[in-house]
Amino acid sequence: MNNAYNPFAPLICAWEHRTLIARLAKREIDARYRGSMLGVIWAFVVPILMLGVYTFVFSVVFRIRWEVPMEENGAFALLLFSGLIIFNLFSECVTRAPGLMLENVSYIKKVVFPLEIMPWVSMQVALFNAAVSLLILLVFYLVVHGLPPVTVLLLPVVLFPFVLLIVGLGWFLASVGVFLRDVQPLVGVMVTMMMFLSPIFYPLSAIPEAYRGLIQLNPLTPVLNASKSVIFWGQMPEWLDWFLYMVVFWMVGWLGYAWFQKTRKGFADVV
Repeated sequence: MNNAYNPFAPLICAWEHRTLIARLAKREIDARYRGSMLGVIWAFVVPILMLGVYTFVFSVVFRIRWEVPMEENGAFALLLFSGLIIFNLFSECVTRAPGLMLENVSYIKKVVFPLEIMPWVSMQVALFNAAVSLLILLVFYLVVHGLPPVTVLLLPVVLFPFVLLIVGLGWFLASVGVFLRDVQPLVGVMVTMMMFLSPIFYPLSAIPEAYRGLIQLNPLTPVLNASKSVIFWGQMPEWLDWFLYMVVFWMVGWLGYAWFQKTRKGFADVV
């Protein structure tokens, strides 16, 4: 077990158990599509269908425009789709986290099993789904607008602190969810609120200035803005903003890990 007070403990945990994490994540992805006729192809079909629906509804029915240089048909659908990829990465891990230990009670009873890897397993499954959706987005972008800007290569840099935030929340909620079963529905409501109070369906500039600070407090906001900058506008991330949210998100990841390690001894008494 890593020293929980080491600020690099979340990353050390992922590295030391990388083989087991990958194996459990693969098993979970296989289990999700086992028995269906298309199997893992559903991971591609669902985002393609959703992108088609967004394109029709927002470009043809509502004719919504994002006040940016790309005004061609489908631009709003791509912006919306990119925002939902980021949100789904967050939502898939965080809403599941309170029940994560309860789904794996047999692991809790095993003294030697590294329980702390479960949020990383959940994250790897969510990253697989996000990568598939991102691939579809880039293919659609290539067909409609041509080559994406080279700054899209910075997307992993933009997402790295976000991953630490999600895993940190995963550790905290997985622990609290063992002792307080009411946490799961509350988290579901909170995550839905965060979706509507973030610049997924509208640009930050569309918010009245009096409320803009509230939207900026949402941890999804800086990641959504930075991801759109590198994917669509060809702009570098605001590095000062990136550094600030890296510090805060890293702290959340570290404290979440420390909390989980401190409380895990009590899990076996309540499951």
